[in-house]
Formats: sequence, C-alpha cells, structure tokens
Amino acid sequence: MGQLDGKTAIVTGGTSGIGLATAVRFAAEGAHVFVTGRRQDALDAAVAKIGRTATGVQGDVSDLADLDRLYAAVAAQDRRIDVLYANAGGGEFATLEQVTEKHFDETFGINTKGVLFTVQKALPLLNDGASIILQASTAGSAGNASFGVYGATKAAVRSFARTWAVELKDRSIRVNAVSPGTIDTPGIDGLSPDPEQLKGYLAGSIPLGRIGRPEEVADAVLFLASDQSTFITGIELFVDGGTNQV
Repeated sequence: MGQLDGKTAIVTGGTSGIGLATAVRFAAEGAHVFVTGRRQDALDAAVAKIGRTATGVQGDVSDLADLDRLYAAVAAQDRRIDVLYANAGGGEFATLEQVTEKHFDETFGINTKGVLFTVQKALPLLNDGASIILQASTAGSAGNASFGVYGATKAAVRSFARTWAVELKDRSIRVNAVSPGTIDTPGIDGLSPDPEQLKGYLAGSIPLGRIGRPEEVADAVLFLASDQSTFITGIELFVDGGTNQV
C-alpha cells in the first residue's frame, strides 16, 4: 500500500530533474499525477516514464491561461487535488551590474508569480486537508554572488509558505517549502560551459562532500505530501547536504 494511494497530485515543471523524480515517486506511491512542462516532447517523455497514472498538460506557469488549462484538465477527470507541488522554476547567473529588465521579469515571472497563481488557481479544487509544497532554495537565505535575482524570488516563495499556512489553516491545508541545495539536474548543467567543473567546485562547499540527487529531494517532498507530516506546516525543509546548516 502506497503513501498516496487514491490521491491526486500536481507537479509543475515535472519533465526533468527534481520535478520528474518527484512525479515518478508520487506515482509509485499510488497517486494519479498531473505534470506540466513547457515543451510537448519533454512532457510526452515524462508521462511515458511516470506511467499510466500520469496526465501531462503542456504549459508555462507564468502564463495564467496555461494554469487555467491545467486545472480544467483536472476538473475534466472529476478529480480534486490532495497534493500540490509548485516546483516549476529556473534561474541564470547575473551580477547586479548585469541584471536586465528581461532577466528580472522572466525570473520573477516563473519563480514567484508562477508559484502564487499556481496555488491561487488550485484553491477551488483543493481538498480540505491537502498538502501544498513550494519549491524554494538555499539561495533564498544565502548571499550567492551573481544569483541575487534568483535568490530574491526564492525568499519570496519562503514568505508565501508562512503566510499561506496561516491563511489556509481553517481548511487544514498544510503549506510548506522545500529548499534544495546543489542538486545534479539539467538546470545545473545549463549554468556553465563546463558543468562537471562547476559541480566539483560546488561539491567542495557542501559538508557531505557531494552534490545531491533529484531522488533525495523527491523523498523530502513525499514526506511533506504524505500523512507522515500531518502536524507540520509553514516550515522550510532544507535538502542541502548541510550547506546552509553548519
């Protein structure tokens, strides 16, 4: 018997990395999983990997019409939502001098605006007692050079978790943030022309001496999604190998 048997889960940005690992884990634990992604080919591949209990809905979380289509697809299957993992996000390096309006708008658009409206538009379909997990980051509470805009978006997400935990308590809906550190994902590969060199450099600052795996974050998200965490809300769960802790 799985920890999410009979439940319906949403994973935005579920076509690669942490999102895909989590969607696979949710499905293995018995959930029907709706996943989103911007590229149809990547979405089709993700659905095939997750299995028969997955539904893919193409879209961009920063586009409110796409979010409406996501929740229309959920309603069309006569489903209500038990777990919402607002995972979609991304970022690029830019120092204060290099930041452009386009960089700012795009980063806040997907990481902050996208999270806000992903949750807001889900409210009519969320079951009382549901679990919402927001994708934050260690960057939201650390000063990482050239990552200031990204860090600011994630600090905002952390703040949302606190506020929404209070606002939704009367429905017994729990809201928590998960903050990964350096995880071996395609997003890391895209940050440098030499990804392996970058990963080696980043691993040197992690107390456990290595970067994390997407499946390790998925384990933490599953804990927050499941009945194992029914008395936990408003927290930030770090999955960072100790980076922001020691």
